Amino acid sequence: MPVFTFSGKTAAGEKISGERTAANKQVLTTQLRRERITPGAIREKGKEFAMPTFGSGKVKTKEIAIFFRQFSVMIDAGLPLVQCLEILAANQENPAFQKTLNGVRTTVEGGATLANAMKQFPKVFDDLTVNMMEAGETGGILDIILQRLATYVEKAVKLRAAVKSALIYPVSVVSLAFLIVGALLKWVVPIFSNLFTGLGVALPLPTRIVMGLSAFVGHFWWFFIAGIAGFVFGLKQIRKNPRGRYYFDLCMLKMPIIGVLLRKIAVARFTRTLGTLITSGVPILEGLSITAKTSGNAVLEEALMKVRKAIEEGRTIVDPLRESGVFPN
Repeated sequence: MPVFTFSGKTAAGEKISGERTAANKQVLTTQLRRERITPGAIREKGKEFAMPTFGSGKVKTKEIAIFFRQFSVMIDAGLPLVQCLEILAANQENPAFQKTLNGVRTTVEGGATLANAMKQFPKVFDDLTVNMMEAGETGGILDIILQRLATYVEKAVKLRAAVKSALIYPVSVVSLAFLIVGALLKWVVPIFSNLFTGLGVALPLPTRIVMGLSAFVGHFWWFFIAGIAGFVFGLKQIRKNPRGRYYFDLCMLKMPIIGVLLRKIAVARFTRTLGTLITSGVPILEGLSITAKTSGNAVLEEALMKVRKAIEEGRTIVDPLRESGVFPN
């Protein structure tokens, strides 16, 4: 949030000056006029050197869930919106999230709605949150919307934790197996290779293949490291391209075991997100667009946009979902 220096006059005609944080000059001007201060010169201060806050540049999903839960309790208790944001920001341990909440509070103080204020921080508050906030403010049910958002994010955190715990064992086993095989080829097999070579006997083809692979690993071990690094870099580049991301997600969904798990996760996220949006008063077409953007899967996103188009043409939601091939019957 930028810092501005300002000067102006109070209603009594006294000159006043100082420093304040605001989203922009227009927001600060509105704040000053609300306080019956006629603004004069407003300038943004130059950026000062600040020590980096290591490990605090990202807002965790769990922190957002706690924020929504506490926010809903405070709104339900009748506290003013700005006061809620001020208290929540002051008690926030993550500097990045604290800065975001202060930015939201300042923008709301400038006359913006909560939804529009949150929209300025897309890395923290996604389209789902912004649209649900807008529906809550319009319908006067902000406390209920916050409770639903808290429940939604909490379930998302639990699902992510469950998936991680389910993948820890197989990933650990596969990684350990590769390390053991690599160690055998690098240090153990060469001992037997020297022994067999000294005997001068004809060796079976499988044995010769293993010995050749061991010799290759011993001389060109860096090739495997470069290959792994290149593979990871290539995947990242593919994921940056829209069509590449689509085919990558499609291949992942078609994999024997992981594909089934990813499909179940995608469907669970779709039903939970769309259900939360519709019960909050968001129209189904807009809800499908938001769900598609927040699905995290390019195949599911394309399928949902086709479903949305079919509904616009007058069809029901069931047939397009079945025809997509992504959702189970």
